[in-house]
Amino acid sequence: MSRKSYVFTSESVSEGHPDKVCDRISDAVLDAFLSEEPEARVAAETFATTNRVVIGGEVGLSDRSKLHEYMGSIEQIARDCIKDIGYEQDKFHHETVEVTNLLHEQSAHIAQGVDSATDKDEGAGDQGIMFGYATDETDMLMPAPIHYSHAILRRLAEVRKDGTEPTLRPDAKSQLSVRYENGKPVGVSSIVLSTQHAHESQTSSDIRDIVEPYIREVLPEGWITADTEWWVNPTGTFVIGGPDGDAGLTGRKIIVDTYGGAAPHGGGAFSGKDPTKVDRSAAYVARYLAKNVVAAGMAARCTIQLSYAIGVSKPLSIYCDTFGTGDVDPEAIEKAIGQVIDLTPRGIRNHLQLNRPIYQRTAAYGHFGRTPDADGGFSWERTDLVDALKAAV
Repeated sequence: MSRKSYVFTSESVSEGHPDKVCDRISDAVLDAFLSEEPEARVAAETFATTNRVVIGGEVGLSDRSKLHEYMGSIEQIARDCIKDIGYEQDKFHHETVEVTNLLHEQSAHIAQGVDSATDKDEGAGDQGIMFGYATDETDMLMPAPIHYSHAILRRLAEVRKDGTEPTLRPDAKSQLSVRYENGKPVGVSSIVLSTQHAHESQTSSDIRDIVEPYIREVLPEGWITADTEWWVNPTGTFVIGGPDGDAGLTGRKIIVDTYGGAAPHGGGAFSGKDPTKVDRSAAYVARYLAKNVVAAGMAARCTIQLSYAIGVSKPLSIYCDTFGTGDVDPEAIEKAIGQVIDLTPRGIRNHLQLNRPIYQRTAAYGHFGRTPDADGGFSWERTDLVDALKAAV
């Protein structure tokens, strides 16, 4: 029997965190190539440190001669990302940072397994297992600890960028320990918030005075009590931040990107990868399926696992676990999934319209629990499969 009363903790990091700077640049590069060619193959990685950004990886275009032409825009893409995030530090500034572009053409040996041909459908870009999860404990069908950890940092970014809080700086981290009673989130036992700031004279108490109203605004009423522990900038001064304070790398925040540790996730990161890479597209469709199962009222919690082999189009397995929270047999859900959606890489891309430049916006504050955009962004957050699933079971 699963526990009903406990404390669970998740963390988030802001768009200015060094790893998230790198995720943002990698996804901006991906978007740039998809804008030129929707079927482009991209696997972009970024490394950032003091005064330096290095971009590497591989790109595949149908017209190979265009690759060199497009490469000239990569440096400016990186600078635009850094500027929008808000870095104008002496040792990490969008105008003066040195950008090195080491992108190259995609391996022909990888391409031969992925590309469609007369005798084969398009195959998965890699082997792997991918997970999707949903729970009814928040309106967005996300676990409460990661949902509200993201929300705090998004709100602080808004007031930093609109000038309301001019001494806040881009690099920040949040962490919430949420109390559950009878399986439902009811309060916060501790709040951890570290944010970069402008002046060395600002104390932890000064920073708390700035951020506390926004944290209270974001969290549900009654969740903060007299017993809630606050840890705001617990190490003291935090003026040197971002890649100048700590090196960043694409793909190092996959728990932050997914479910905050409340559910399994696959081994592959998302950012910088085009949707033929099932690390990304199958994780998105697994979330889509889990969310629609919960939205359909089949379960209060749902995990979906999919597995793939490189070069093979269809998933090797489909697994569903509803943790005893529903009255529909998970086996019936597994069979229904295979009936209502094509889970080949091309089928996923077509159903969720993933061949669009919609990825830069996913790089911070989580890939899941977001509102679908009119242009197809966060399409995996739609609940338009509910009726089909109900009919299939």
